[in-house]
Amino acid sequence: MGNKRCDLGLIGLGVMGRNFLLNVADHGFSLTGYDLDADKAKQLNKEKSDAHNIHPAGDLADFIAKLRRPRVIMLLVPAGAPVDSVLEQLTPRVDQGDLIIDSGNSHFKDTDRRSDKLEGQGLVFMGMGMSGGEYGARYGPSIMPGGPREAYGRVENILSQAAAQVDGEPCVAYLGKGSAGHYVKMVHNGIEYGIMQLIGETYDLMNRGLGLTAHDLHGIYRSWSSQELASYLVEITSHIFATTDEKTGKPLVEVILDAAKQKGTGKWTEWDATDLQVPTPTIDAAVTMRNLSSLKRERQQAAEQLRGPAAPYGGDQQKFVGQLKDALYSSMILTYAQGMALLRRASTHYGYGLDLATVARIWRGGCIIRAALLEDILSVFNSSPDLPNLLLNRNFAQEVILRQNQLRAVVSAAVQMGLPVPALAASLSYFDGYRSDRLPANLIQAQRDYFGSHTYERSDEEGTFHTQWRQS
Repeated sequence: MGNKRCDLGLIGLGVMGRNFLLNVADHGFSLTGYDLDADKAKQLNKEKSDAHNIHPAGDLADFIAKLRRPRVIMLLVPAGAPVDSVLEQLTPRVDQGDLIIDSGNSHFKDTDRRSDKLEGQGLVFMGMGMSGGEYGARYGPSIMPGGPREAYGRVENILSQAAAQVDGEPCVAYLGKGSAGHYVKMVHNGIEYGIMQLIGETYDLMNRGLGLTAHDLHGIYRSWSSQELASYLVEITSHIFATTDEKTGKPLVEVILDAAKQKGTGKWTEWDATDLQVPTPTIDAAVTMRNLSSLKRERQQAAEQLRGPAAPYGGDQQKFVGQLKDALYSSMILTYAQGMALLRRASTHYGYGLDLATVARIWRGGCIIRAALLEDILSVFNSSPDLPNLLLNRNFAQEVILRQNQLRAVVSAAVQMGLPVPALAASLSYFDGYRSDRLPANLIQAQRDYFGSHTYERSDEEGTFHTQWRQS
């Protein structure tokens, strides 16, 4: 390298790390990379071309020596203890003013803790979410940075070129101070959980309920992906049903075990939504069903003992598929509404200063939940930046209202067939609950006061009240 130094260093050369390095190098930046696993560095050497200005490091000292000062170091390692371990090894070797960026799926409270600690050591720390998987990392992810604004200015040029591009705009923007970037990525993943579960439920209803084959489902999801449901997740679903297992000749999806795993971001979304008292029932249902899916052996035992209806769908199948499409679309709107409402509340509670139009804009490309629907969400928050819920926008409200009967029909049919649709049902209940000017919470408050003297408020006068309910 002579006297030249690299613009950016990345620790963590797994699939995501290698692909992001190659992506940044495509835009002419000089880079170094390091991983404890020497085989990953060797793999990077195989994948990079002669045109790439990438210089893998043999050890941490070599990695740091290759970087231009003040240094910019990005981490792409698993969330939790691995991040703290890398920071413990890294921080004694760097200088004050160096910038460290955690680009993994860290919990936002860990990001705040690390930021405070490193700031006390004179270092600059950013939490930055990235979405797009392996392909997105290589060719353009959605990037969600938070932390000090001036720190973002140091890497804005690199990130803007590496990010996905939509209508000439990069899918990256400064989101807010502290852990804003990781919080937005967490909610992104929560929405992702919800939409994946919703799609899974439409698949189950068509497969087990209607008896449609993988070939049939490929055609249906392919058709849906070119209409209002146009989105990355619906598109890849169509591809999945067209894929054949080389070992058996069956559709590959049919030989995959029905036990879904999770890394934590969905349940974190659920937890913090509960703490902030923001209802996210579709996301909650999705997390619950992943947990239930993991109980494979118990479910097999239960299937032999717990009998329910086994009635096939007796109506017009083509009509039902159309109802499913409308049910899925309205439920997707309701899921985004829940996620954006959580971001609104969190922005105030944690002082992030989020602009929801900006969030919608950078989610339009690169990320897993990118969808045509986000163009409309962007438009709504551009015109009504303080809107508390998408359902209070006339156009979105009308989209759901026009499809509510189809959603009700689908949930009703699923109940009659004995097929679980917790996310579709939760979406419908969220809609019905949100549009209700009166809920049975008055009885719950009376019960709480009865057994625990928790007090209650009245609807006809101000104040807090308690009643001696039990008369001796």
